Amino acid sequence: MHKYRLISKKGEGTFSEVLKAQCIKTGQYVAIKCMKNTFESIEQVNNLREIQALRRLSPHPNIITLLEVLYDQPSGRLALVFELMDMNIYELIRERRHYLPEQRVKNFMYQLARSMDHMHRNGIFHRDIKPENILIKDDQLKLADFGSCRGIYSKQPFTEYISTRWYRAPECLLTDGYYSYKMDIWGLGCVFFEVLSLYPLFPGTNELDQVQKIHQIMGTPTPELLNHFKKKSSHMDFNFPPTEGTGIEKMIPHIAADCIDLIQKLLAYNPDERLSARQGLRHPWFRDLREAEKRGQATAKTMSPAPLSPAPSQSSVVTAKSNETKVSKAPTREGKNKDDGLPSISKGDSKKHSMNDSNASGHDSQLLPPIGKPVSLMIDSTKKMHKTQPKPAPTLQQKTKHSQMVAASRRKKDDRIAGLAVYSKTSMTDTSRSGAK
Repeated sequence: MHKYRLISKKGEGTFSEVLKAQCIKTGQYVAIKCMKNTFESIEQVNNLREIQALRRLSPHPNIITLLEVLYDQPSGRLALVFELMDMNIYELIRERRHYLPEQRVKNFMYQLARSMDHMHRNGIFHRDIKPENILIKDDQLKLADFGSCRGIYSKQPFTEYISTRWYRAPECLLTDGYYSYKMDIWGLGCVFFEVLSLYPLFPGTNELDQVQKIHQIMGTPTPELLNHFKKKSSHMDFNFPPTEGTGIEKMIPHIAADCIDLIQKLLAYNPDERLSARQGLRHPWFRDLREAEKRGQATAKTMSPAPLSPAPSQSSVVTAKSNETKVSKAPTREGKNKDDGLPSISKGDSKKHSMNDSNASGHDSQLLPPIGKPVSLMIDSTKKMHKTQPKPAPTLQQKTKHSQMVAASRRKKDDRIAGLAVYSKTSMTDTSRSGAK
């Protein structure tokens, strides 16, 4: 924690508290989740579901980013460092007097459905979808707090009292832990309604009251569905009085019909009839966002430059290797081998050349060729380069001729020196004569 300067406390839960902090080195603001439990080893830390889930799901624009894991071995304390968001959904709608614009709600719910679709397709369900665990920053939404998550393909039954009561699905309330990832979809529907209406949909005071609140609005389910739940329950009395239900549409009359239809399908009493996150994204209410997303993707494709040297597939590499000898040996019209402009490397030199390339690209220096051994160099065959050929040993006749040429040049040099000496002597005599006169 010495890397961060603690600023304030953001919130506290049963198992952790969240602090706002600033990185001393970079100045970046972060949220640090300090666990209240202690851990005996780093292996125990790495086996935490929250850490494993975030590593599997990241990166995603609608999943909170885990920046760092801080673990102190002597004390067993653990802290998770996350990116800092502005607020959660509950803080956004708390004590609000006016409804949020429908388009903004649509944007938030579309992002939440995207995060859940990504999560479920990666084999994880959250189990605690509620406004406090949905964070926003400007117009971006991110799902957080994966401390209660489980694998979709884990063996049932699961823990019964896992989700916050107001957002707990009927199968979680009525059975002994026989529920699936569809419980997240129920939580999505409850959050959806709460953001639109600014108050919770099913604020039950206990388990039985929670079921009654659901029946008052959604109506009592069919006897077949209740019998199906009863087979997997040992704690609930299923003698519910038949109730028609007031319906959701009367509670939010200011909302469009398509939006109400989506909420009703997310809150289907039977989990098998409940929409998946992917089906929710395809609902007509999200049509404008889907089309805008497609246009953005198309624009990004046209704006992004084509790769300069795309990596060849394995089949193309094999084909290139099989055609290499055919191309190099194909005779031209003049009867010579065709020159494709590429340097030819012998089989023995190819390994050395690849070692040089790997070193040039920033790899470990151990890939350099050993000292004392010859290294083949690449020569561009398109450029004509003259190599100095070794000279053959001179014959006896050549040696004699060379000696004669050296002797003749030496005699000429001696003659020039002698002539210069005579000239200098004559000059000196003339000069002394003129001086005597």
